[in-house]
Amino acid sequence: MSTEEKKRISFFEKYLTLWVALCIVIGTLIGRFLPAVPEFLSTLEYARVSIPVAILIWLMIYPMMLKIDFTSIVKATKKPKGLTVTTVTNWLIKPFTMYLIAFFFLKILFRPLISDNLATEYIAGAVLLGAAPCTAMVFVWSYLSDGDSAYTVVQVAVNDLIILIAFTPIVAFLLGISNIQVPYDTLLLSVLLFVVVPLAGGYLSRRLIIAHRGLDYFENVFLKKFDNTTIGGLLLTLIILFSFQGEIILNNPLHIVLIAVPLVVQTFLIFGIAYGWAKLWKLPHSIAAPGAMIGASNFFELSVAVAVSLFGLQSGAALATVVGVLVEVPVMLALVRIAVSTRSAFPAQA
Repeated sequence: MSTEEKKRISFFEKYLTLWVALCIVIGTLIGRFLPAVPEFLSTLEYARVSIPVAILIWLMIYPMMLKIDFTSIVKATKKPKGLTVTTVTNWLIKPFTMYLIAFFFLKILFRPLISDNLATEYIAGAVLLGAAPCTAMVFVWSYLSDGDSAYTVVQVAVNDLIILIAFTPIVAFLLGISNIQVPYDTLLLSVLLFVVVPLAGGYLSRRLIIAHRGLDYFENVFLKKFDNTTIGGLLLTLIILFSFQGEIILNNPLHIVLIAVPLVVQTFLIFGIAYGWAKLWKLPHSIAAPGAMIGASNFFELSVAVAVSLFGLQSGAALATVVGVLVEVPVMLALVRIAVSTRSAFPAQA
């Protein structure tokens, strides 16, 4: 590793796995022993989207948007291979492998440990996760794996458009439910808060600051003010998320583990499919890594909201989507490590 690369790894990034584990524990304990905290935070919602979480995710994404030269977004649309890998993996493969993997583990392998009705509900939650690829957090994974920020924006935007059309029929087909009510206010607000607002903010900030202070000031002074903002936002987000779910996690330890197994297997499988496909197509690492991680991670805000509206807050489906939140960050950090360590296997540029 060069001296320049070493300098880019901050203290927080170097020990990120440890900080994530501590924040999960802190959040869970707050939810269990200080329930007034999540109760208050739950009042700060609009269209089932937590406003405090939305602000923190915005803080995570905004520094990455600042670094985008927006002319590169137009250029990214002229490179269809990366978009093909992402969309085909996310929409023609991922939902169906999620159903099959969840069915195998929860209905067959773990049959002695889970009742049939509860297993069905857990599968429903897994399918909701599988049919909703990530939108917001993928910017964090892209940043940590040195992904192409501009291309990641394009990949996320394409997936957002497809979710609007494909989410309902795919879930209806896999679960046999014809009266699914997708909370489109949740979906549209999430896209607005997690993609449109930080993208517009980054564009305007970059343009105004460079115009008034110059490119050198922007790159060497202004950007450095946000060095730890992304990581700090991630850690605070985890504390809030797990404070909401502390009671559920502590009351269902065995089932948490049983649900987590197929979700983890699915995550590694989807990442492997997309990442391997990108390797075969000789895509650059900066496109391959975030492209694979969009499908590997999930749009948990949408999944949790739909599970609660369809099956109820205390349902097995809702619990399964919560477990998706629980396992996602540690597993995605492992995938980031894999992506970074295999960078040399990909061409540097397209």
